[in-house]
Amino acid sequence: MSPSIIDMHVHTTRGATDSSLKPVELARKARRVGLDGVVVTEHDRLWDRREISSFRETYSLFIASGMEVSTELGHILVIGLDRYVPGIQRSEDLRRVVREAGGYLIAAHPFRHYFHRAYWESQGWEPFDLTPQEAARLPVFELVDAIEVLNGGNNDRENLFALEVARVLGKPGVGGSDAHSDQGVGIYTTVFEKGLETEGEMLRELKAGRFYPARGLPKGKLERFALDTVSPPDS
Repeated sequence: MSPSIIDMHVHTTRGATDSSLKPVELARKARRVGLDGVVVTEHDRLWDRREISSFRETYSLFIASGMEVSTELGHILVIGLDRYVPGIQRSEDLRRVVREAGGYLIAAHPFRHYFHRAYWESQGWEPFDLTPQEAARLPVFELVDAIEVLNGGNNDRENLFALEVARVLGKPGVGGSDAHSDQGVGIYTTVFEKGLETEGEMLRELKAGRFYPARGLPKGKLERFALDTVSPPDS
């Protein structure tokens, strides 16, 4: 079976008030750019199994119901829960619930705005000046299984820094568009070595580490995102 190219981070009108992306538009755009599937990651909400089954049957496209959970340590992508559990916005409770469910945790866009001085000043904080080795000690990375190293809402510097931190930690990286409209769907992806048909298969492949982040799909030039394949971005 051929590899599966998956956009691991998308938001739709079915569960995100800040998205204009309708499920039918998501399916059409996914097909157009060459995706094999998507993980829908609404904010603090899951699609139910009937919605997932209907989408898969209607569009013949792999789909998994994930969730982007807002915690005190930042946003975390969750795969493997079948319902929202009260209290999971506390990071330790989130980890416990997901572990019990056999799920998977990914730090979402962990360094967004971190290199914008105005962002830190607006919070009354000192500007971010950690090295990748120092940033790897941030508490969120003790919680998660993987790191989103390609996010469509991040700039190149933020994504590359996340990739460097993932290398320091020895954790795998994933890619996702974080699309809230049909613009950008599939810009960043995760390539699974095996074809996927079910969410259970995705979880097994995630836990086995048989995947890698990639970019370039909409341009027909899919390439692995790795430190030896990218040039340092402009600061």
